[in-house]
Amino acid sequence: MVAGHLIEDLRDVQAAHALYFFVYLFHMPLFIVISGYLSRNFTALRARKLITSLAVPYIIFEVAYSLPRYFLYGKLEITLLDPYFLTWFLMSLFLWRLSTPLWFQVKWPLAVAVGISVLSGMNPLPDELSMNRTMGLLPFYVLGLMLKPEHFQLLKRKWIRITGAVVLVAGLGIAFAVHTAVKTEWIRWRHANGQIGVDDLTGSAIRLALLLVGALLVASFLAVTTSRRTWFTALGAATIYAYLLHGFVVKVIERFHDYLVNPAGVAAMFVVAVALTAVLCTPIVRKFTRWAVEPNMSWAFSRRTRR
Repeated sequence: MVAGHLIEDLRDVQAAHALYFFVYLFHMPLFIVISGYLSRNFTALRARKLITSLAVPYIIFEVAYSLPRYFLYGKLEITLLDPYFLTWFLMSLFLWRLSTPLWFQVKWPLAVAVGISVLSGMNPLPDELSMNRTMGLLPFYVLGLMLKPEHFQLLKRKWIRITGAVVLVAGLGIAFAVHTAVKTEWIRWRHANGQIGVDDLTGSAIRLALLLVGALLVASFLAVTTSRRTWFTALGAATIYAYLLHGFVVKVIERFHDYLVNPAGVAAMFVVAVALTAVLCTPIVRKFTRWAVEPNMSWAFSRRTRR
């Protein structure tokens, strides 16, 4: 996701546009599936976690990301109901997690979620509460909720891992072949069918295809990811730090756009993405930014528990 944001403004370079298209097909679906999987044990009794891990960080970063926009572009807008930049994920995850108990009561949760996603594309939805993405990407969260540890073990079979690698390579090749023919609005999940210029039948078919492709690429990526503990395993638990903090660097680099719109600049951004992700997930960075990403809000809650 870091690489995707770093090359977003460099899409005038054909390779960057193709890579952007490929990454956006599955990078947020992957993050959302994992978030859903980690939310399986969420219940109403753990509602305070919604405040400490999502609501408060959302407010902090919504304000924080508005400040660079003011200093760089002279524009200051803070609208808590209309997420700015990457804070939409915190808003959507808040709503998804709030709905978690419901999905365990529904008979066909994934089918219902897919239906909601398809229907949400038939009418323009308000920007408030990140409704387009919240509804459109919902199936990936529900898919994560339905997964069990044994499902991940299945992906570690040798033939599945080989197949996953082939799928990823093929997907990258296809992305290079079709990226100019497919509007990027589809992979951003921010617009209704009519806003992209297609009828609902065509738009629904495209949405279903994107959901299937996203799920396939997510499974393929997870399959080729090693199950052994490596140097980056510990960093994986801190990916939310990389997600929330890297945007500040992206906003600064945007100022050097004219110097980076070339193949060398694109390559440099991928190197920066790897290094930046590793740095932002380190213990020292987490220590100094935990107050914003994982604030301790115990002082705000009563110690009394209902019996």
